[in-house]
Amino acid sequence: MITLSLIAGLTLLFAGGEALVRGAVGTARALDISPLLIGLTVVAMATSAPELVVSLGAALDGKASIAIGNVVGSNIANILLILGVAAIIAPLPCTRELIYRDGAMMGVGAFLLTGLVLLGLVERWHGVVMLFALLVFIAITFRMEARGRNGGAKVHEEEAEEVPSPPGGVAGAIMLVVAGLVGLLIGAELLIYGATETARGLGVSEAIIGLSLVALGTSLPELASVAVAAWRGHSDVALGNVIGSNIFNVFAIVGITSSTVPIPVDPYFAAVDIWVMLASSILLLPLMYSGARLSRVEGSLFLGAYAAYIGWLYYCI
Repeated sequence: MITLSLIAGLTLLFAGGEALVRGAVGTARALDISPLLIGLTVVAMATSAPELVVSLGAALDGKASIAIGNVVGSNIANILLILGVAAIIAPLPCTRELIYRDGAMMGVGAFLLTGLVLLGLVERWHGVVMLFALLVFIAITFRMEARGRNGGAKVHEEEAEEVPSPPGGVAGAIMLVVAGLVGLLIGAELLIYGATETARGLGVSEAIIGLSLVALGTSLPELASVAVAAWRGHSDVALGNVIGSNIFNVFAIVGITSSTVPIPVDPYFAAVDIWVMLASSILLLPLMYSGARLSRVEGSLFLGAYAAYIGWLYYCI
């Protein structure tokens, strides 16, 4: 029953996330929203929806360790696992705009989340400030890109173009949004239940399950979209998706969740895991800058580092 709950939850999260992305982008196109704004907001928010639903649901259920573990673990998986897979498929080039602006924002988010974990409590006002900072960042980015039409704008527009239009026009898009939200809500409940019971059965903490199983499950939509983008030769989109996801994971997911209910942080996260996330984020920036691409060798090292991290989590039980 527990295994079935986990499988059903992961499946519904994946399918619901994909449906929500396609439906949301299709609706935005029908409303004649620019591809740049769609890539900056709609795609980024929709692909982060599984993490949001799971983290918010876990926090409301009093399972704060799953909520925080999901965000920390997802950001680690996004860099080490997803970028590792994408770089092996095709080396990932990077525009300077992504390095200096989006990469810098990702780094700020990593330091901010590290500080909150060390503080031991994410309060409501923290969440409000984080959401405000995200809105300011989106507004500044859109204004810069709309004026300059530089490489960063091209990446965000390609992110929107990568999403296929749903059949049935506006009605079909709205139906996909509704179906996606329902799938995410049910999938999140099943995954949280299955993860909690798995933790009890294995005798491990909810923090470990959140960092590994839950984080990996909610990152599946990003893994699929990034792998497809890399396979099609749109490697810059793959890198942009991951950086954008990590930004939204911190500022939107932790922001929305903590502004709804304060999140106490288990001291477990401050020992190793938050430092792995911070180190991964910092390491990515110079690798992106050197030669302006992430090579297959570096991607293989990322995958090896992620396997070692997951192995360490369960070896130290």
